Order: sequence, then C-alpha cells, then structure tokens
Amino acid sequence: MAQILIVDDDPFLSEALRRKLVRLGHDASIAKTLADGYSTAKSKDFDVILLDVTMPDGNGLESLPRFRDVPSKPEVMIITGLGNPDGAELAVKHGAWCYLEKAAISREIELPLTRALQFREEKEKTSRVPVVLKRQHIIGNSKNILKSLDLLAKAAASEVNVLIFGETGTGKELFARAIHENSTRAAQSFVVVDCAALPETLVESTLFGHEKGAFTGAVQSRKGLIHQADRGTLFLDEVGELPIHVQKSFLRVLQEKRFIPVGGNKEEGSNFRLVAATNRDLEKMADAGKFRKDLLFRLKSMAIHLPPLRERIGDIQELVQHYVAKFCERYNQETKGFAPEFISALTEYHWPGNVRELIQTLERVIAVAQHHPTLYPNHLPDGIRVQLARAAVKGGKKAVSGDETKSSYTSLPVWREFKDALEIDYLHKLISRCGGNIQAACKYSGLSRARIYQLLNKHGMVQR
Repeated sequence: MAQILIVDDDPFLSEALRRKLVRLGHDASIAKTLADGYSTAKSKDFDVILLDVTMPDGNGLESLPRFRDVPSKPEVMIITGLGNPDGAELAVKHGAWCYLEKAAISREIELPLTRALQFREEKEKTSRVPVVLKRQHIIGNSKNILKSLDLLAKAAASEVNVLIFGETGTGKELFARAIHENSTRAAQSFVVVDCAALPETLVESTLFGHEKGAFTGAVQSRKGLIHQADRGTLFLDEVGELPIHVQKSFLRVLQEKRFIPVGGNKEEGSNFRLVAATNRDLEKMADAGKFRKDLLFRLKSMAIHLPPLRERIGDIQELVQHYVAKFCERYNQETKGFAPEFISALTEYHWPGNVRELIQTLERVIAVAQHHPTLYPNHLPDGIRVQLARAAVKGGKKAVSGDETKSSYTSLPVWREFKDALEIDYLHKLISRCGGNIQAACKYSGLSRARIYQLLNKHGMVQR
C-alpha cells in the first residue's frame, strides 16, 4: 500500500480520484491548497504526490521542485485540466514523473502510478547503506533514521556541500561528525563554528582571521576557522543565525575557496568541505529576505532531514539501553534493568527536546535511582510524569475524550443522503462544465453514457 497525496482544489475530482486510489489498495489524502499540501508533505512520508497546476494560492508547476524536495522525496505527477505542450515540457524539466490531463486521469492513472511505485521500490533497494558506517553514537534502526543514514553514507562518499536540518536535539552535530569520520578527510580537522554564539562584530574575524591592528584589540595576527579547516571539514552549526552581511562574504569563499583576512590585502586559500546545520526553515527566511537564496542554493547540494524522536519511537528502547549502560559506567553503578512500564512511559511522551532531552532525562534517572537494580516510571522527572498523567485523564494515548468522539459521529449525515447530495452536486458541475454535451461529460468523468443517464434519471435531472 502506497501513501499518496492529492493536491487539488476541485473537491469532486479529488474525492473521485481518492476513491479510485483506495480501490487500487492505496492510502490517499487530499490537500486543497499548495500551502496545505506542502505542509502535509513535509509532516508525513508520501510515495507519490498528484499535483494540480492551477491552484488558489499559486502554480503547481512552479511549486513542483519544493514538493519533490520534502523529506520523503516523493515522485510527483502533474495533473491539469488544460494540458499544453509547454506545461508538459516544464513539468519534465522540473522532475515530474508524468503529466496527466484530468479528462483522462481516471482511466490513465493506474499504469504510471504502478511504474512510479516500482521505480521507488527499486530505488530504495539500491539505496541501502553500502558500507559499515562509523555511526558516532547515532543509535537506532527505525525506517526514518535509516533513511537519514542512507543519505549520510552518500554524503560521506562525496565532496558536495551538505545541509542537515531538523528540530533542536535531533543530533545534527553527530551526523556532521559522522559524515567527516566516514569521508576521505577523516584524518584532517573537523572545525565547528557555532553561528548562534558568535558576537556579530567578531563573526568575520572568527571565520576569516585578522591581521594585527585590524581593529581595536587586534594586538596580533590570528588565523580564522576557515583556515583551520583546510583539507578538513568546516561545520557551520545553526547557519540560519549567520548575519546577512557575512552571508555575502561567505558565499564567495564557498565558491572560490579563497578569502582575505580582516585588515589584510592578500588572499589566502582553504580547501575545506562544508557541512551546515539548522533548526530553522531557511526557505521561509530566504523568501523574507533574511537569508540569501544564492547561499541557500549552494548549501543544500545535498540535504539530510533528521526526524524528531516522536517519529522514531521504535528507537527509544535501543537508545535507553545504550545510554543507561553508559551512565551506569560513568557513575560507577551496576548495569540496571528496566520495567516494561518504564519503556512504555518513555514512548508515550512527546519529547519536544528530542534525543538530547531523552539523554539528559536518562542521566538524571540514573542519578536518582542510585543502587536500585530496576528502573520504573516513578524514577522519571515529575514534569514528564505529570504530562503523561494529564494525557491519560484526557483519554489515553490519543488524548480524545468519549464526548468528543460521540459528537463527531452525531454530526455526520446518513450515508445515503450524503452520497445522493454528492452525486447531484457533481452532476450539476459536470453538465455545466461540458455545456450539456453528454459525450464530453463521458470523456471528462470516465463514466459511460448509460451510467450518466442512469444517474440523471435517478435524481430527476434528465437532459431534454
């Protein structure tokens, strides 16, 4: 079963298409705007996206690269009511799997969808981690983390710039170090630049170095971090915090691998490999003029998304085993076991601070448990236990009360009434769009002439 997203503002076509895909054995979702579709595509793994061209908030063809670049890297099929050769050419150039006209989509969707899914399956089989990686304490074997490790292996085997993005605490620096340790530059320096911690007045001198007397307090010349990263890896942590005026200077360095120290007049070279990380949406920042688009384009030659811990719950037990053993050794304690309820509590918690919060929690747990041989939920911090208790009171893991569930059912119409209303509305729009031409209506809807007349008779809409 494939996960498919339909991005189309026509409620009748999209619902008909969704039902068709469900009959084919797939799970299909609908988004009525590009913004909603993009947000949905980023938050869930989709195999295929069906993207309409003319949308209320923009053009689907122009948005195609953004949809292809979401974490799950789906195949994108363009669907349109007004096909034209220029649009088809643009779709292919932007990486669309195919270009389908809505008039025939009900009949023609099955074959290209099957081919796209076959291609995706083969691509996944050939994109497994090809070598034994030095993981640098990256723990877990869930589907989501293995996807990130696949990309890590590819990044390590190349020299392209890498942008690692994910929420705070997901392990971006660990991934950056792992890329370095598995690359041909592993014997050289791994230089970390914490962009968020750099005083704005000292950013350039920290990166590029400075000559003696370049500014007040520069009593001697000093090499910058870019020089120190020569032949190694330069890691720009929280690159979204880099001041806009420094971004322009750094773009030139990234392109030419040459720079001039502050107060100097002679160029120096540095053959560094760049890895950057951020927890911010750099595309939104670029649209708002807060981050240079040309620098963003350079940074994300390869992008690696790190999933939040709540999207890799299956890794929690392995993480717990690893860090409990580590902290027991650190604090000179016997290795501890843990009750099933302890793991259950950890998997039910939301973990806004991700793996970093889990690690800090486990260290505190070991300090609190001391010589207790087994860990229980009552060893967890009060803040976590309170949140879990409140969620349980609200209705368990899903935090949905019985009253909420009941009201959602009572607001639904009887199925037959809903189905009839849907058919009537669809027929009115179909006949109107096709100018009363039944032959055109058959072609557009994929229904036979006999079926259309049957529905028209059923609802008292017979064409004279």
